[in-house]
Parts: sequence; C-alpha cells; structure tokens
Amino acid sequence: MRAFPNPLTRLRNLGILAHVDAGKTTTTERILYATGATYKRGEVHDGTTVTDFDAQERRRGITIFAAAVSCEWAGHRINLIDTPGHVDFADEVERSLRVLDGAVAVFDGVAGVEPQSESVWRQADRHGVPRIAFVNKLDRSGADLDTAVRSIRDRLRVTPLVVQLPIGREEGFTGVVDLVEMRSLTWPDGAQAPVLGPVPEELRREAEHRRRVLVEAVAERHPAALEEYCERSTLAAGTLRDALRELTRTGDGVVVLCGSAYRNRGIEPLLDAVVDYLPSPLDVPAVCGDTPGGERRERSADPAAPFTGLVFKVNSTGTGRLSYLRVYAGTIGKGGVVLDAGAGRTERISRILRVQADRHTEVDRAAAGDIVAVVGLKSARVGATLCAPEAPLLLEPPSAADPVVSVAVEARRSTDTGRLAAALARLVEEDPSLALRTDPETGQTVLSGMGELHLEVAVEKVRQDGGLEVTVGRPRVAYRETVLRGVSGLVYRHVKQDGGAGQWAHVVLDVAPLDAPPTGDGEVPHGGAPDFEFASTVVGGRVPKEYVRAVEAGCRDALADGPLGGHPVIGLRVVLTDGATHVKDSSELAFRTAGRLGLRAALAASELVLLEPVVEVTVTVPDDTVGAVLGDLAARRGRVVGSTTRAGTVVVTATVPLAELFGYATRLRSRSQGRGTFSTRATGYQPVPAAVAEAVPRR
Repeated sequence: MRAFPNPLTRLRNLGILAHVDAGKTTTTERILYATGATYKRGEVHDGTTVTDFDAQERRRGITIFAAAVSCEWAGHRINLIDTPGHVDFADEVERSLRVLDGAVAVFDGVAGVEPQSESVWRQADRHGVPRIAFVNKLDRSGADLDTAVRSIRDRLRVTPLVVQLPIGREEGFTGVVDLVEMRSLTWPDGAQAPVLGPVPEELRREAEHRRRVLVEAVAERHPAALEEYCERSTLAAGTLRDALRELTRTGDGVVVLCGSAYRNRGIEPLLDAVVDYLPSPLDVPAVCGDTPGGERRERSADPAAPFTGLVFKVNSTGTGRLSYLRVYAGTIGKGGVVLDAGAGRTERISRILRVQADRHTEVDRAAAGDIVAVVGLKSARVGATLCAPEAPLLLEPPSAADPVVSVAVEARRSTDTGRLAAALARLVEEDPSLALRTDPETGQTVLSGMGELHLEVAVEKVRQDGGLEVTVGRPRVAYRETVLRGVSGLVYRHVKQDGGAGQWAHVVLDVAPLDAPPTGDGEVPHGGAPDFEFASTVVGGRVPKEYVRAVEAGCRDALADGPLGGHPVIGLRVVLTDGATHVKDSSELAFRTAGRLGLRAALAASELVLLEPVVEVTVTVPDDTVGAVLGDLAARRGRVVGSTTRAGTVVVTATVPLAELFGYATRLRSRSQGRGTFSTRATGYQPVPAAVAEAVPRR
C-alpha cells in the first residue's frame, strides 16, 4: 500500500526578523508577490504594503504591529509573520517567536549586524528558533557580502554557511551564483523570474573556492557529510542540502543568502531555502504543558491529538475581537467549544479565519501547525492556552518585559473620562507590554510601556480609534518631607464656639525624628522603618484615652501635606506630653482637630527637609560603551554601587533619583548603540539637594 507523506511536512511557520530599515517589510512584500499572493509589489515609501496596513505604520514608514500572512511556494504553505524592527516593540517580536518554527533574519548589506538585529537574534536563541540569514540591499553603495558575514560571525557568535556568491557589486548587482547547485541566477531589469544559467567564467574560480570552503565547513560539523567528503573530496548537491537542513535545525550553522529585495533580486532562492532548510511543525520538539494534576505532558503536532493552541495576539476591530492562535495539536472547527486552561472557562469559537494582514478568509477548521485568527472568544487574553475540555493542558505563556517609561494620560474633557478608561483598558488587553495604573497619591492615570515611541503610538491609537482628545504629560514624582530637628513642648489650644455645644481641646506635643531615621547615606527605607510613631506620656487622666486616640488620628491627618510643598510627611515621632479638657465642650472631634492643627504648627516650627524617591537601576551594556553610560548616570545624580563583567557585557548597579530617570530609556539606547537594557527597583527616599529642591513644584 502506498504511503502518503504527512501534509505537515509541507508547512512552514516563520517570522521575518531585522533591525529597523534593514528591508524586512520589503522582503515580505516581495515574497508575497513572488508566490502570487499579491499581484502588485507594495512599497514602504508609498504606504502600499500589505503587512504595514495600520495608518500609523504607513505614516511613520516602520512596522509597529506583527502582521500574519500566508502564501504558497513549491507545493508548501508558508505562514509568515512580519515582526517590528524597532526596539520599543521588542515584546511584539517576543510573542511572535513563541509560536514560530523558524525565522529569516534580514541584514543590511552595508551595516551588517545592527543593534536591534542582534537583540532579536538573542530573543530567537532563547526560544530555540532555527534561522537562515538574508543579506539585503546588495545594490546599495558600500554593500559587501563578506563584510556583513564577518559581522554575523563576530557579533552573533555563530557559524555562517554562505551558499551564494553575488554577481556584480553595488549598482551592478544583477544576480547570484548558487554554490550548492553551481549555477547562476540573474534578474535582468524588468524580469519577473530569475534566468538560470551556468556560472560566469570570470567567477568560476571564485565560486569553486567558495563552494570548497562551504563543503569543508559542513563536513566538519555533520558526520554523514564528513563520510562522503572523505570518500569523494566533495559533496553532492543533495547531500549538501540535507546537511545544511540539519545544521540549521540544530543551530550548529546559519545558512546565508543574499540579494536586493527592493529590486526583486534573490527572493526566489530565499523561498527555496525556506522550504529546504527551515523546519516543519513535525521537525520541532513537541509542545509541553502542565495538567491540572501538575503532571508535565507533551502534545505532538498531530491533527488527531487533543486540541491544544496558544493565543499570541488579540486585536479589537470594527467587526469584533480577533484572537490570533497557533494550533499545536488537534483540530478545531467552527462552533467548537474550547477550554481556557488558565482561567478555567469554556469559550465557543464562532468563526475561523485565514489571515492575510488586515484581510481574512473564512475556513471551516484549523489543524495542528496552523496559525489562524478566531472570532468568538470573549475573555481569553494574550498567552491563554486553549485546549479540549476533556484533555486540559496549560502551556507556558509568552514572557512580557517590565515597562520602563511612563506618561500621565487624561481626557481633555471630563465627560470623556469613562471612555478614555475603557479605551486604555482595551489597549492594555491587546498589548501586554503596556501597563496601566492610577497613582494613589497624585490621582493620575499612568500608562507605562517599553519606550517613548511605544507610548506615543499607543496614545495616538486611542485618539484615532476612540475619537478622544487626550492630554499627555510627565507623571508627577511622589516627594516626601521629613523632620531633621523637631520641637518640644508645643502648646496648642483649640477653641470654637458658634452657638450650642462648642469645641475645646488643649494639647502639648513633642515632635522629633524617628529613632531609626534616614539610613544608608541618607536613604529612608521604603516600607521598612515605620513612617510615623505616636505615643502618650500623659498621666493622671488629664486626657482620657479616647481623646488620646483622637489626637493620634488628627496627627495622622496632618501628615498628608507638609509645610515645605504640601507633600506627605514621613519619619517622625509625636509624643502627647500633656493636655486638658473642658467639662462641656471637649469631644473626640475637638481633640482630633487639635491634634491636626497642633502638629501642623509644630511642623512649621521644626526644621524639615524634602525627600525624593530613589530607585536601584541595573544597567546591562556592551563593555565598549560603559564609559558613556557611567557618565550619563553621573549627570543624573546617580551613585554607582557595583559592577560586574561577563561575556563582553558590563552590568552596572546604581541608585538614581526617580525624577532623573524620565527619558532614560531613549538616552541609554543612544549611548549604547541600541544594545543597552535596564531595570529598576524602588529602594526608598533621600534628601533633595537644595539647588534641586527650589525647582520642585508644590503638590
């Protein structure tokens, strides 16, 4: 009986990764055109690309949101995700890599490995995603394949396996020599497909040399290829291709191709390489998850297995809520019921869509290996595991980085406050790298994200989609005030008579710093030592206990706004040393008022200092940029407390005032050529220098 190949062997799920402006979206457009998925070549500069369909993407000329498309090549179906190249949208890349089986890394033929291409490469390393490399823009002045390959080897620490030789340089680049088949592929001006031919005579010696270098590099790393090489001193094209495929899957080598996507040169061989070298869903390890009983279990890419999928993107559109789903196992049809394993809720899938960026084609079912969008999920969020209710399995969700930049957002009209809150909540649901909170002290709505461009795009999306007028500003810093030298024996008498029962209270207060005041070079522990202590030494019942408690409550009321700038007061002790009552007019309200006003008078007579929040910043940068980063930290009043060096990078730990960190993400990228990262942790408060305190606004 004839055995038919598994259809999953003819499926490729891949992403396009690159630094911004390396030609990633143009490469995607040419792939769609070459495969017949589109009939007109889209251009980034014209705003006519398929994958950059959002208005902001077309206006800015960059990819902001990961876009999924599908096409066919050589009997294979390719699900392709065009990912953002800007560092602010690295979390969008992270979520895409979580569901991909392979990737094409696009490099600029002039610049080689750029900062963000290095970052996305490391992201792919963490997910174990096999990659091939495409050196683009070889038609540009200064482009050189060998230089780009050297940067791949040196910066990414991988073994590049170059399978092509360019024909012509810069403006004269017309095609490539295929070193596997030893033939030429050229694209004359206006040609819709490559012209096949023999290796040009002037390049034959160079091509033979480069093929020999390629064969030797492969034979060193692949046992079966080494055996054939020892017998024949060369490798047949089929053996070389099989070995390159295995080396790509294991990560022991990276196949390198070249071309010019803009001029439509090199795309067809790139598609052949995707089919030949990148893995199918059957070639990658089975997905693992946890059962309700805590047992670790695998699900293989089998359409007959229990349904298992992962939501990696959620998008609200005018026609409803789209949830993008990678199906790892099983099959699901329209109307099917699935279990959200994390939330423990069942959901019904009303429609299944094959995605072509912003256009969709409805299909009846989706099976293992598919990447589709589904309609009907009401509450499943990004990272949710959808599975068969009778066979629950919880997969690990994509990781989300902590936001590093914040802005305060408010509606220009008070009547739009509710609409703005709903729009922001929907935005955070779509993009988990955004965080939304209300500052309990300032009352501001604070939106946090991965960078200033990230937040600018998010706010603009709220304006466009919701038709809202939004005001954006810097979040206010939560300053504090504390006592350096207090007062003793401050007498305060509260008397109020306005008809009927009056108010009368007499208190004597001592105010002093806490016994464990600011510690560690002036830092006040945040949440460590208590902010306020109250005691009473009154004897003889001169102030009844219920009135003592009222005085304490009044003192706590007074801590809400200090005399320096209306900021909360911390780090002090108040002692009620004496007092007196009135037979008729004393009450808890009177003593609470006396405590509040008395402490305010005591604070006005004390010596106070303004405190600012301090955070511990951990900065990771390449060792060749550490000097510029340290200088910038010093300019921000930072104090370096430690540094370590590992594998060409330096990790610097410093304490920096929070007020000095606004805009730091952008400055760090500038100082470190886009390769620096940082994280923060609140540590407490420290006194504000006098010169800086003068510029701090009142609360």
